[in-house]
Amino acid sequence: MKELFRTAGEFLLQLLYPRRCPVCDGIASPFGETVCAECMPVLKPVVAPRCIRCGRGLSSEQALCDACRSGAHLFARGRSLFTYRSAAPSLYRFKYAGRREYARFYGEEAVYCLGDEIRSWGPDLLVPVPLHPKRRKKRGYNQAAEFAKELSGQLGIPVSENALKRTRNTAPMKLLSPAQRQNNLKKAFIVPGNDVKSKKVLVVDDIYTTGATIDEAARALLEAGAAKVLFVTIAGPGARGTKVQ
Repeated sequence: MKELFRTAGEFLLQLLYPRRCPVCDGIASPFGETVCAECMPVLKPVVAPRCIRCGRGLSSEQALCDACRSGAHLFARGRSLFTYRSAAPSLYRFKYAGRREYARFYGEEAVYCLGDEIRSWGPDLLVPVPLHPKRRKKRGYNQAAEFAKELSGQLGIPVSENALKRTRNTAPMKLLSPAQRQNNLKKAFIVPGNDVKSKKVLVVDDIYTTGATIDEAARALLEAGAAKVLFVTIAGPGARGTKVQ
């Protein structure tokens, strides 16, 4: 009976507030879906060959990308769902235009495409990359936390929005060089409690670019006693030269 009421409630909510497609931002079609059937091909998954550590798309058959081969990263493993180039307009609206409902689609697709791999890592806790309180107040929500909550509900892995705190309101990363990104994020995160001690932590964020944000989060988590840090993001680098239709 509870399930019947829940389903009826979701149907009525859809009639009043239909879901918007994360690609075209129109009402998702067919009714009740989270993305338009004709829009889905716009979003390109990060396909093999991929770096076995960070998941970055590679242009040739090799195990590791240059950064991971040099041992520059602190996380153990990670994957991104879509190529950044194909998902950038959708992510912009998700972050800056109040389209937090896109999180459900991202979560469903991440579990469908990456769920088995994530489960094989055996994470104990999902930790979204936090926003600074000033930015969180201005935006109204943390997009990484919205994505993490969808993953948590479908994977059955608990999520903690308070395990990691941002101590500095860092500059936007998109216009910074890799070296500037690292300097921008130094000591940007702290772990205020013992939630992560001896646990495999899956850090959740919207975008993976150079790995600077994930690395700095991993540094704080490992210093706080986390056994291992992994990550998953909605978007990341595809192979160079890959065309977006």
